[in-house]
Amino acid sequence: MTAPAGTPAFIAGLLRPDAYPHPAPAPRLIETHISWVILAGNHAYKIKKPLDLGFLDFGTPERRLACCQEEIRLNRRLAPDIYLDVAPITGSATAPRIGGDGPALEWAVHMRAFPADATLDRTGVTEARVDAIADRVARFHAEIARAPAVGPWGSAEAVRAPVTQNFDQIRALYAGAGLAPPVVLAALEAWSRSEGERLAGHFAARLADGFVRECHGDLHLGNIAWVDEAPLIFDAIEFNPALRHIDVISEIAFLTMDLHHRGRSGLAWRALNRYLENTGDYAGLAALPYYQTYRAMVRAKVAAFRAVQTGAEFAECAGHLALAERFTRARVPELILMHGVSGSGKSWWSQHLLQRLGAIRLRSDVERKRLFGLAPLADSRAAGQPEAGIYGAEASARTLDRLLELAEGLLALGGPVIVDATFIRRDWRAPFAALAERLATRWRIVALDTSVEILRARVAERLTRGNDASEAGLAVLEAQLAAREPFDATEAAHVIEIDAGPDADIEAVLERLTTPPA
Repeated sequence: MTAPAGTPAFIAGLLRPDAYPHPAPAPRLIETHISWVILAGNHAYKIKKPLDLGFLDFGTPERRLACCQEEIRLNRRLAPDIYLDVAPITGSATAPRIGGDGPALEWAVHMRAFPADATLDRTGVTEARVDAIADRVARFHAEIARAPAVGPWGSAEAVRAPVTQNFDQIRALYAGAGLAPPVVLAALEAWSRSEGERLAGHFAARLADGFVRECHGDLHLGNIAWVDEAPLIFDAIEFNPALRHIDVISEIAFLTMDLHHRGRSGLAWRALNRYLENTGDYAGLAALPYYQTYRAMVRAKVAAFRAVQTGAEFAECAGHLALAERFTRARVPELILMHGVSGSGKSWWSQHLLQRLGAIRLRSDVERKRLFGLAPLADSRAAGQPEAGIYGAEASARTLDRLLELAEGLLALGGPVIVDATFIRRDWRAPFAALAERLATRWRIVALDTSVEILRARVAERLTRGNDASEAGLAVLEAQLAAREPFDATEAAHVIEIDAGPDADIEAVLERLTTPPA
């Protein structure tokens, strides 16, 4: 490969096969706004550009070496088989060599190569891949170090500083290109400042409660590959500890923002709900629009840097600014109750519904288990919980209270909230109806039903699969069928009845459920 014009001599020299201590028949260069990456056979070498961008300082060889070492440490948490070591670049500026004798001219992060087209910004995402990513990120967040309650990270001031810096830097980049900044920039800055001040108490509470952790920091689809049928998350932020010691919700906000940007909003809501189902961190959603706006601004800034470096248009930057503005808009709350016995398809239908509506879903099976310290797919009996302990009257009352508490908090944030429970009894439906009326919020009951034979077959199949939070068996189904209470006149006005049999017209039903009221 021939190096593009303007490439430093020692980078061009590394495109020679004999610059490597291993076979590298056709080295290939990939350039980003802050790095050069050379793919050499089964290896990859990432070299940091000598830049000082304010939020990033690679200005001296010592800083670049330290950042290479940090990059190895941080990325081994999620990709231990990929990040190998820090390799010295020796030789001369015109004949450099990876490794070798003599003083180091520069340093490179040495990685095991994976196909460049394996990243999800190129291969695309599916529902199964999004689920796997959300599960992996949730486990990662549970494992990583928490920021100290008193320190340089996670305070309201620390959260707001990079947000403010983005606006200053984007304006400077537009000015450097001889362009006036977009009009929307001022409105976004005013909203971000106001929201940042309003959320100061929330930021402090999140830090105190341990939700500010040493995260990945740059979780977008370009930094996630699909390798060996699993997500490979790489390229965590090493150059600025303040940008990775963040609220875990800021991390998931980056992933969801990127999915929205790529026109996959349904998958963004799926990823968010899957993550929340794993973590139960609904309290963090209070700052989700703030962080999604911030993350869109980060990508706008990166796009502006690239435009300046390459002489390209600022269209990608403008697209991210428009997306940021979308995140600032208030959303209308709505309460949706999924009604039906086990096997009626509540979770399946609500999954499709949450992706269409952009909703947060609360599942009684999951929250019930969380109250007892169990994971969503845990078998309560195998975990030593007696049946009466998790499914008895007291546990059910606690589960109802928890669902009501969560639903009220989520409705206050705006947007649709779906509660997935059987709701076969009025004493479960009535408190939610009262909540919606008290909050002056639209509410609906989506009543799913099909033949008893189909219900029994579905329950039996689900137990065989063992991949659902519900543990209801055939005996539970029969008890539910006998305990169903009809809707009263008040409830009936809010009911949408759905035939959830195998011949249901999915698109027609979803259209009916997602059409706003006249």
